[in-house]
Amino acid sequence: MMTKIGVIGGSGLYEMPGLQQPEWVTVDTPWGPASDQLLTGMLDGVPMVFLPRHGRGHVHSPSTVPYRANIDALKRLGVTDVISVSACGSFREEMAPGDFVVVDQFIDRTVARETSFFGSGCVAHVSLAHPVCSRLAAACFDAAQSAGVRVHRGGTYLAMEGPQFSTRAESVMYRDAWGADVIGMTNMPEAKLAREAELCYASVAMITDYDSWHPGHGSVDLAAIIRILTGNAQKGQALVASLPARLGIDRAPCPDGCDRALQDAILTIPQKRDAALVARLDAVAGRVL
Repeated sequence: MMTKIGVIGGSGLYEMPGLQQPEWVTVDTPWGPASDQLLTGMLDGVPMVFLPRHGRGHVHSPSTVPYRANIDALKRLGVTDVISVSACGSFREEMAPGDFVVVDQFIDRTVARETSFFGSGCVAHVSLAHPVCSRLAAACFDAAQSAGVRVHRGGTYLAMEGPQFSTRAESVMYRDAWGADVIGMTNMPEAKLAREAELCYASVAMITDYDSWHPGHGSVDLAAIIRILTGNAQKGQALVASLPARLGIDRAPCPDGCDRALQDAILTIPQKRDAALVARLDAVAGRVL
């Protein structure tokens, strides 16, 4: 099987310098339009697809990002490995603004988003005990180090609804009582949907601030965040640029089973499945349906 890397770029990361044969393409999905067109091309001999999560010009809020359409579009283009790159706040002194965190766990506090491709007429339950692909996360960590980024391996990402930032009481609770390490607004339900689509998924959180818990840094300031985003975007591009060499063109089955997540997950018996929903699942779940 051939590797095809998909990069979902968050705030501050909207392009991929060095991409060969670049072409913006529109992908029709049964879940509606994706956030934007998808940029396809080759990087060091490996096919790449880049999707601006918020759309070029930042037109989608965290709550209105079409997460299902985005993951479906990547799957339709043959993507095998998805790297999420997004801005976040930090709950840990040692995880400072400008640092990256290769996330390995999530706490989902979002409430206003469609979180699954499945539903009434075709019920499925995938495992999210380990929501990040360990092989892909290791490649991202190594790529960050090679790019000269100060990077932390492992961390729990608290996904909040937004678009407002946290109150100080929430920030302290997430940090002290819940044990979260970073906070953002976009990795859920993205990680859940990637698992349902049998895509390997890794999250690189680019720290811009200390949220509002830190006594020495005050409340979150958007102007300061944007300044740090600019530097982080360049680091993120360097990280992405070194991924093809680490993942290679020839792809073995995922050791974590991400690419087989639906193998025993669908519970609805064939004769009871809703035909319209099954038709919408042609890309996401076609392997098992």
